Amino acid sequence: MWEKLSECCLCPRQCKVNRLEGELGFCRGGKLPRVADAGLHFGEEPCISGENGSGTVFFAGCTLRCVFCQNYQISQQEAGEEISIEELAHIFLQLQKQQAHNVNLVTPTHYVPQIIEALRLARREGFSLPVVYNTSGYELTETLKLLEGWVAVYMPDIKYFAPEPARKYSQAPDYFKYASQAVKEMFRQAGPARYDREGVMQQGVLIRLLLMPGLLEDAKKIVSWIAQEFPRGVPVSLMSQYTPVHRAHLYPEINRRVSRQEYEELIKHFQETGLEEGFIQDRSSASRRFIPPFKRKKQSGKEQ
Repeated sequence: MWEKLSECCLCPRQCKVNRLEGELGFCRGGKLPRVADAGLHFGEEPCISGENGSGTVFFAGCTLRCVFCQNYQISQQEAGEEISIEELAHIFLQLQKQQAHNVNLVTPTHYVPQIIEALRLARREGFSLPVVYNTSGYELTETLKLLEGWVAVYMPDIKYFAPEPARKYSQAPDYFKYASQAVKEMFRQAGPARYDREGVMQQGVLIRLLLMPGLLEDAKKIVSWIAQEFPRGVPVSLMSQYTPVHRAHLYPEINRRVSRQEYEELIKHFQETGLEEGFIQDRSSASRRFIPPFKRKKQSGKEQ
C-alpha cells in the first residue's frame, strides 16, 4: 500500500508527487503521518461523543484550503509532528484504554495508507473500537474502497452544492462532484446507522452540513439531495457554528455569523423533505453542543 505514496493520487487533487522521497503536494503530507493532537473529545454529536468521549486524532494538513477554517493552524500551517506507524497504533490503543467510545480520525484522507497499517498493528494488540472517519467529504471513491473493513462510521461534511463558492472559499470547484460520489460509497460500505444501548453510533454514515452566511439556498439543495439519495433515517447534523475566522475577513459576504432566521429556514426545509433523524446546534453557546430535536428510530421502526 505504501506504493500509493510514490505517485500520490489519494484525493481529487491528483498531485502525483513522490511522498516517499520527501515531495509535498497540496495537502503537505509526507511519508509519515503528522499528528497535531490526540485525546478524548466531548464536543462531537452525542451519538459520537457519548458519555466517555470520542478518541479523537487530529491529523495535520488538508486537501482543502477553506478560508474560514476554524482549525487552520492544524490544516494549513505547520502544526503537529511526524510520528511512526507504531506510534500511531499506540495512540489508538491508549485511547481504547481511556475508555473512548471510538477512535475519531479527523482530516485523515491524505494518510489513509499509514492509518490502515497502524490499525493493522493495533488490532494485533487487541484494538477493537469502532473507527470514525471524520472528513471534509472531498474524497476519491478509489481511496475510500481501501478502508472497507477498517472504518465503521463515516462522518463526512458536505460543504457545497454549487461550484463557485467551493472554488472561492475552498479552492475546489469540483467539490460536490467528488463529495456526492464519496458519500454514496461510504453508505455502500457502512449501511444504515446502528447504535449501541447507550445511543453511541457503532456503524453507518452521519452527514454534516455547515450552514454558511449567504449560502442558505445552496444548503437547502444539499438537504434535498440527501433526502433523494438516502433512506429517511440517515442522520444529518445541521451546524450553525460558522465563525468568520482565519481569512474570512477578506470576503465581506461571509465575514459574519449565520443569522437565526437562516438557520431556522434550513431546519424547516430539513423537516419538509421527510428526513427523520437530525441534530441541530445550540446557537446560544460557542461550544459544539448538539441537541437532537427529531425522533431517532432504529431500522425496525421502533424508537431508540
